[in-house]
Amino acid sequence: MSHAALKHYAAVRVQSSVTEATPHQLTALLFDGALERIARAKGHLQRGELAPKGELISAVIAIVGELAGSLNRAAAPDLVDRLAALYDYILRRLGEANASNRTEPLDEAGRLLGTLADAWRTIDPAQPAAANG
Repeated sequence: MSHAALKHYAAVRVQSSVTEATPHQLTALLFDGALERIARAKGHLQRGELAPKGELISAVIAIVGELAGSLNRAAAPDLVDRLAALYDYILRRLGEANASNRTEPLDEAGRLLGTLADAWRTIDPAQPAAANG
């Protein structure tokens, strides 16, 4: 299969996943997309490929901004305030990684987002309550 065909297949698969996803699943897809881009950005950084590294970190920043923007403060104000502060910290670490061309802030942002993604998956409302705990 050609590279172009593989890219097309991947795009169709992602679009189909998004179209059929619940809001909870969409958030999980955002986490997955951010983590995948962090891994790719780290690879570019390690190879000294600064332009694609910057593009990927910018994409992660946009995703984290979307995650932060989707918080519903009315639902749980204390939790949302803490999550908003954590997202803000992650955004600062991503900016630092981009500006300093160091992997440590990128690794930390990835670890934090990974922890949030894992926690998000444990509270899937589509699963019975017993399966969530």
